[in-house]
Parts: sequence; structure tokens; C-alpha cells
Amino acid sequence: MKAVVYRRHGGPEVLSLSERAVADPGPGEVRVRIVVSAVNPTDWKARLGRGAEAGTETPDTVPNQDGAGVVDAVGPDVTGFSPGDRVWLILAGTHGPAAGTAQEYTVLPAAQVVPLPEGAGFDEGAGFGVPGLTAHRALTVAEDGPARLAPGALDGRTVLVSGGAGAVGNATIQLGRWAGATVIATVSSDEKAALARAAGAQHVLRYPDPELAARIREVAPDGVDLVVEVAAAVNAQLHTEVLRPRGTVAVYGNDRGGATLTLDFGANLWLNTRYQFLVLYTVGADKLRAAAEDVTAALADGALRLGEDRGVPVHRFPLEETAKAHIASEEGATGKVLIDVTPAE
Repeated sequence: MKAVVYRRHGGPEVLSLSERAVADPGPGEVRVRIVVSAVNPTDWKARLGRGAEAGTETPDTVPNQDGAGVVDAVGPDVTGFSPGDRVWLILAGTHGPAAGTAQEYTVLPAAQVVPLPEGAGFDEGAGFGVPGLTAHRALTVAEDGPARLAPGALDGRTVLVSGGAGAVGNATIQLGRWAGATVIATVSSDEKAALARAAGAQHVLRYPDPELAARIREVAPDGVDLVVEVAAAVNAQLHTEVLRPRGTVAVYGNDRGGATLTLDFGANLWLNTRYQFLVLYTVGADKLRAAAEDVTAALADGALRLGEDRGVPVHRFPLEETAKAHIASEEGATGKVLIDVTPAE
């Protein structure tokens, strides 16, 4: 089979198209033919080495956590999956260096394989993996909020989505609206404002704006219930100005803020602010499975979709141009970067 591999950390030039043997699934494992792979920032950050020097050797590694495809074979003791089933994957690369989705076949534990509902395409299955699971976690960490998402779960709640045109921001808007929330999104341009509205945000505000807090308060006079935050350090003061008492900030990024987040102790003390940091790799298997179930339900309902009409422009690359796909993501392409690996049929 064809697989993209890197053997040392570094830029996209370390990625090469290779021939690898197709592995057989063992007990409890499923082999999936990958139709679509997706690129997230976590993929090229892992390739860079997360602080490792460029050129540092690594075991042969197939990049990309997210993908969708068709079950090709099942190992002993696997129930619930049969060859031909359409599926999407949970953090494929965490199973081992050779398990990423930038290859024609991958073998994973059945627990990391999720049925793809009718009506949802392979693009959605790949495209809403990391972003959808991250958005789900962000929407379910509030002290007074739901632990699971479904229609009506967020009725009466107001969610502020920082960076509403990003992949996680978009998934948060779509999932939040599906669950009944009032969604306010902040964006940096008119083009991104149009994407946030297409995703379903009822209120879209531009930044930078010295009156941003006042504009948010016009929508939510009592304060917002939850902030889903991609730029924690930059927006820390804004949080104290727009949160209601006992409000929550769900932090998944610190764009433009470096490694340090400084908080106003007194303001947050009196608000009883909750800061919940989140990353999928250590959240726990139970949280991932719950999120996957709810994301699948939203996909089945048509509440999560890709495409510019849903605020997610798609950028496509063939498998042999995986390096270009990584570059597109690393350079901040707005929307979703997808890789066509094998034919859908």
C-alpha cells in the first residue's frame, strides 16, 4: 500500500510517499481503508517534534490523526463492525507511529472506530474528528452545563466562540446551535464573519474593537455562560468583562499569546470563574467515546456539515501531495484541509 512517512522531525520536506505492507488486524482490532484523511495543527506540530530539534530521528511515522473510510477486515473478538461498514476514526495516530491516516490502510482498536451515519460523507467523518471532539469537550465542561450534547441540551445558554471561522470554532458553532445555544462569534475580518454566520452563529462581532465587551453585553446583558477560547492570553480581560457569575472559559488554544496566561485574581475570584483547559490526548477514553457518540448523532441529524455554505471551505490534496496539505494548514488556511487517499467506492 501507499503511505506517507517521516523518519525525522522537521518541515514538510521530511514527508515522503512510501510503499508499506498492509498489516492484518489482531484481536480487538479493525483494518480500515482510508478514503479521506484530514490535517489539523496537531499533525504538523507532531511532525515538527513539539520542541525537538529539526532532524531528530523518529520511528517511521505516518501523520494525521483524523480520517474516514471503509472497514476492510476485522480481527478476532470484534463485534459491531463488518467489512464494508463506513466509519470515522478517533485520534488514529495515538495507537502508534504507523497508525496515522495518511496511508491507504490503517489498523486500530475497535474502540477508536466509529460508525459513519447515512447522509454524512467521508469528508465530514474526517473533517470533524479533532475539531468536533474538541468542540464537544468545550461545550460540556461548565459547572452548570450538560455533560452530553443533544437537541435542547444548551437551551437558554449563551456561548461566546472566540475565532468563529476556525475549524474548532466552526464545529463549536454548529454543535452549539444543534444543542439549542445562543451563539456569539468573534472574527477578524468580514470574510470570516460570513463563514461564522454560515455556520449558524446568531451574532457575529469583529475584533479588535475597544467596545467589544459592550457589544457582547448588548446580546447577553447578564453575561455569557461559556467562552470557548482559542486566544486565552489576549482575551483574558475580556472574559472578566463578559462572563456571568459562575461562568466558564473552555481554553483549547493561546493564539497570539505565547506560553503564559495572566489572570486578574480579584475579578475572577468574585465571578467564581471556572477555567477549563482541554486537550484530547489526556481527556480520557470515556470522554472521547461520549463525544464521538454525540458528534455522530449531530452528523446523523445533518447538524455538522462541511462546505463554504456551512462556514468551512474545503481544500483538497491527493495523497502524494500530503506535504502541500501540511503547508496549507501550517500557513493558516481558512476551512478544512483534506487529503483524498483512496476512491470512495
